[in-house]
Amino acid sequence: MRGRVTGTGSAVPDKVLSNHDLESMVDTTDEWIVTRTGIRERRIAAPDEFTSTFATRAALNALEMAGVLPEELDMIIVATVTPDYPFPSTACLLQNNIKAYNAAAFDMSAACSGFLYALTTVDRYIRSGAVKKALVVGAEVLSRIVDWTDRNSCLLFGDGAGAVVVEAISGEHGIKDSMLKSDGSCWELLYQPGPGCRNPASQKLLDGRQNYLRMQGNEVFKLAVRAMEEAAVKVLSAGGYCSDDIDLFVPHQANKRIIDAIGKRLRLPDEKVFVNLDRYGNTSAASIPIALDEANRAQRMRSGDLVLLDSFGGGLTWSAMSMIW
Repeated sequence: MRGRVTGTGSAVPDKVLSNHDLESMVDTTDEWIVTRTGIRERRIAAPDEFTSTFATRAALNALEMAGVLPEELDMIIVATVTPDYPFPSTACLLQNNIKAYNAAAFDMSAACSGFLYALTTVDRYIRSGAVKKALVVGAEVLSRIVDWTDRNSCLLFGDGAGAVVVEAISGEHGIKDSMLKSDGSCWELLYQPGPGCRNPASQKLLDGRQNYLRMQGNEVFKLAVRAMEEAAVKVLSAGGYCSDDIDLFVPHQANKRIIDAIGKRLRLPDEKVFVNLDRYGNTSAASIPIALDEANRAQRMRSGDLVLLDSFGGGLTWSAMSMIW
């Protein structure tokens, strides 16, 4: 038995923040942003919208596609670094919103790799026989932790959620192989200083702007390309595949130059690489499931296609997964 994605869903805020809007907020230009990142606009949550808001909408879309009722779910995992609360988990809030009371629910924190970490976890539970039907969601409201005075980071991120329903199946379809890696020695390259038990909520924290994420972009870029290529090659090799076998590559949507570099190293033509970064920016754990849902609804994958997913994020963490659609 293995996990197979039987339904996908996504949800993003209505508000669009374009590069031209950012020109009036920080010292930047549309040309500068597009050239260096490939991003043209991103979605920003309204004050009364939260991570659970988009997680719920995406989950319901995925459940509808799969034809699965909430009460049939055995497990719910929400991958996020921007939970509604420190506790309870956003997964428990989602469980309550969709009334999936038969499911175990918990959050997973692996930054931009969170969705693949969560999807791998669910697949392992399915292979053990403990879970038959599960819901995996990547959801973020990064606009709440972005310093909108820092042009090096504020232009990169957006809000939204993506979800998949995963069911136990036998046969050739479904998740084939996956790998998870991390390197905690590089944690300071991408992190949010507080609030937490090391830097608890205080006026000092706010005055020092420690409630906003911090990133050393150039260093992250170099490590991301190398790690994502390594992960992709390892997962393909585990299944007896090579890059020529890939029908669709769905990478984490962080930077167009990163995506292009990996695609070039894997010798993939542009039509085999799915990109929606220009419309959403980097939505962290939500980026791959949002892209997967859009690709699915646009019929970019057909039954039997080899799909490769690949991610890199704070921690540092990285992950890759191959599946037969």
